[in-house]
Amino acid sequence: MSTATPWFIRARLKTRQLMLLTAICDEGNIHRAAEILNMSQPAASKLLKDLEDMLGVTLFERQPRGMRPNWYGETMIRHARIALSSLREAGQEVEALKTGLSGHVSLGAITGPALSLIPQAIMIVARENPKLRVELHVESSNVLIEQLAQGKIDIMIGRLFERQDKTGLRYERLAEEPVAAVVRPGHPLLSAVGLDLRQVEKKAWIVPPAGSVLRHRFDLMFQEAGLAPPTQLIETASLLFVTKMLQQTDFIAVVPTEVARYYATYGMVSMLPMQLSCSMDAFGIITRTDWLLSPAANVLLRALKTSAVSSYGVQVDLRNVS
Repeated sequence: MSTATPWFIRARLKTRQLMLLTAICDEGNIHRAAEILNMSQPAASKLLKDLEDMLGVTLFERQPRGMRPNWYGETMIRHARIALSSLREAGQEVEALKTGLSGHVSLGAITGPALSLIPQAIMIVARENPKLRVELHVESSNVLIEQLAQGKIDIMIGRLFERQDKTGLRYERLAEEPVAAVVRPGHPLLSAVGLDLRQVEKKAWIVPPAGSVLRHRFDLMFQEAGLAPPTQLIETASLLFVTKMLQQTDFIAVVPTEVARYYATYGMVSMLPMQLSCSMDAFGIITRTDWLLSPAANVLLRALKTSAVSSYGVQVDLRNVS
């Protein structure tokens, strides 16, 4: 076991140096960063110089209109954000304990499990730890991965794509996410017999934006069937807009099946009687291997895994959950 003194202790690293790094990155200018931190520019410049001297590298490229982090700077800024996020969380936990609460946990999820898995998990938490506060963010997997890396969320329910760097991430698969075609109640196609892609090839569709995984697979589904992808399209990721547009038109929309079932339950849409082959990749619970979950986060993690058993029929490992 090494007994060497950690570099940040030898360097007498200051929290304000970490805050300065992130502020310069966000503002692109040391003068504005100093103003945000309520310090003079000479003091900010000295803090930065002391850190660079200690590391033996420059962290920012000085440009005519500001400053941009180089590779060394980006590395330090990434870890500075993590450290500051951890300190903020520590303060929140202490304050929660002082006021009699049981802590705070931030959860991110894609839309499907946000409707099918998370409500049940939060009910378990509310029943067993009624003073624990859960903050939920519903976003795409790409956004959530970034938030997880920055320490803005503790746990995410989403996907890992092949192109993503999986270093430092723990993934536990939960379920596949099929998609469905939905229309307004009373749509003429609801009574069609043997509905297939050829019958909807020329129809007007509401689809995810170009560049998204589901949009790519939607187009590919028609191409593999020897058909041209629909050309009368509205591109959006807004489910609120989708449901409103469907109520007023004969458009068809492609959405995750869990979302389709949710809106169909309230009579807002109907699911077309056809199978779509453009399903999404499996999603799962994702946490960081370099981040110790708080007691509050562990409570939510256990509830999520318990809910996954009944929601998806999967076997999950509860041994490593406090």
